[in-house]
Amino acid sequence: MRVLFIGDIVGSPGRQIVRDRLGDLVEHQHIDLVIANGENSASGFGITPRIAEELFQYGIAVITGGNHSWDRKEIFDFMPHEPRLLRPANFAEGNPGSGLYVGTAKNGVKYAVLNLQGRVFLPPNDDPFKKADSELEKLPSDVPFVLVDIHAETTSEKIAFGWYLDGRATAVVGTHTHVSTADERVLPEGTAYITDVGMTGPQEGIIGMERAAIIKKFINGLPTRFEVASGDIQMNAVMIETDDAGPRNHAGRMRAKSIGRLRLRLD
Repeated sequence: MRVLFIGDIVGSPGRQIVRDRLGDLVEHQHIDLVIANGENSASGFGITPRIAEELFQYGIAVITGGNHSWDRKEIFDFMPHEPRLLRPANFAEGNPGSGLYVGTAKNGVKYAVLNLQGRVFLPPNDDPFKKADSELEKLPSDVPFVLVDIHAETTSEKIAFGWYLDGRATAVVGTHTHVSTADERVLPEGTAYITDVGMTGPQEGIIGMERAAIIKKFINGLPTRFEVASGDIQMNAVMIETDDAGPRNHAGRMRAKSIGRLRLRLD
């Protein structure tokens, strides 16, 4: 089984490269399932119902979120009716929507996507480690592929999370910093891991935003309006391939055979 996870989609440039490149990538690489983080897909902050539907039409099966999940008010009423659009499961009880989705990939394999958010240097939320335990316990035994998006600020928290779930998930991928890390690996118990997948959008800004405003804010500390940048539009993603014929891990999930970074540029 081949699964593509696309790093944080930023604004219209990020959506454009997904629209233009994803179809051919899925066809040529024989990808069975596409998942993406979309919490910055609406002008760099949040996601709207229209944009969520747009991304689903491009071939993304599940969209994960993070600390910008609630930036667009219109998403509050939409999310409870669209289970494929996730927000972190460890948000406060009673928040709209869900952080866990179970579906069936193109090849007929059942899968689950779990979205969680870290607590270091981010707004306070429930413990993502304990929440992972309770959410994974909900999954039926016939769901062999589990991917976890841990949306967190610090490398240490994400690395700890990867080790914590080694052998209980097929893949643990980090999002949020918009900077791809070079530490992709398969952990000893068969869990594919990377600290941050990176960003899908304009690379000539600062984490997707126009440089001048951000540099000015660092210098004077005053509030300012950020706009999505342009130039050198890239899709940063990871490809996870499972060991379909090999033994399952101790939780009964598929083991990952490999994880590799992909970086595509808009022609």
